[in-house]
Amino acid sequence: MNRLRAALGLFVEDVFASVPRKDQRARGECYLRGLMLDGRRKSIQPMAQRLPDGNMQALQQFVNQSPWQWAPVRRRIAERLVQVVQPEVWVIDDVAFPKCGRASVGVARQYCGALGKRANCQVAVSVHAATDRASCPLEWELFLPEEWAHDRPRRTAAGVPDEVGHVAKPHLALGLLEKLATWLPSVPVLVADTGYGRSVSFRLALEEHGWSYIMAVEPKEIARPAAAVPYLPPYQGLGPPTLPRYREPARPLRDLVDAHTCFETVTWRQGSKGSMTSRFAVLEVRPSGKEASRTAQEQAGGRGRWDGVLPLRTLLVEQPQEADEPTGYWMSNLPVTTPVADLVRFAKMRWRIEHDYRELKHGLGLDHFEGRTWRGWHHHVTLVTAAQAFLTLRRYDPKARTTA
Repeated sequence: MNRLRAALGLFVEDVFASVPRKDQRARGECYLRGLMLDGRRKSIQPMAQRLPDGNMQALQQFVNQSPWQWAPVRRRIAERLVQVVQPEVWVIDDVAFPKCGRASVGVARQYCGALGKRANCQVAVSVHAATDRASCPLEWELFLPEEWAHDRPRRTAAGVPDEVGHVAKPHLALGLLEKLATWLPSVPVLVADTGYGRSVSFRLALEEHGWSYIMAVEPKEIARPAAAVPYLPPYQGLGPPTLPRYREPARPLRDLVDAHTCFETVTWRQGSKGSMTSRFAVLEVRPSGKEASRTAQEQAGGRGRWDGVLPLRTLLVEQPQEADEPTGYWMSNLPVTTPVADLVRFAKMRWRIEHDYRELKHGLGLDHFEGRTWRGWHHHVTLVTAAQAFLTLRRYDPKARTTA
């Protein structure tokens, strides 16, 4: 760490340039060193004890009370990372932080991915830049459960801003993407698991922004084959004019895969135990839920002007050789002519952020924060992101990546 002090100082000077006071930037550099040094616990007190210049009271004030803005810091981190990493995808995800008690901001009894069950925890939505070589979070937001929306005493004690309310996770993710789109020159392919892919309204919102995506979906989602064509029933002379409709009902995605579906073997990366290989098929389908139909009508200029044709989307299906039925489904608005190897690589890129979480949690203390406030949580997460960004840039070029 002593050998890296000069490089870390330059990094802090750059990404924390928006922090107005020199002593605050110095506390930021000290905190980052504490996060990156060895030690089981990365909360403020043990870090201050390990650092020769660690001042627990000063670090507490810097993280929990100081009013420095985290958004400009995250923006600069994101700008530097995408310039170097050049991500193929952005991965949308969420992560849980198990907690005791009910005072920590956003804590509630909800599904906790870290424990695999419902438990008392905080949940944050995140967007990560990723390639097969590296990944790093770009932006975060803390999910505020519904029970916090109108609990004025808890909100006041935790310092939750008045404008922050209960927002569903897909809408939080959309807000993060919109912010990142204003910060960065382009939006690559967006990837997410079924927690986000199952939301048709979320996928449609991405399409309205002109963004490409490939997202895991549930086999029970309904769609029609590409060849399905609506017909116009004859008008009976009573009531409003008849509208186009499909003769056959929509079916679950699992029912659109049959013995005639053509699968091909694809290897998408080298794993620790050898090549990652499976069989995949690419189909064109017409997603057919209520939200898809309503959006198609709106895009046509209204219900009366809609020809009844639902738009085509690309469906990627995985069925390993030894499996009796498909094990994975991904919906995408990328063209069906996209090489299957590219579709698979994008869909499977989500594995890379598991490295993020392992390093962020076990190495850099992402979930070690013991403060309870909205401001403190965002400050801590920003500092942990900065620490991982510094390490990521060093891995890419340990000699040259000290400045942008």
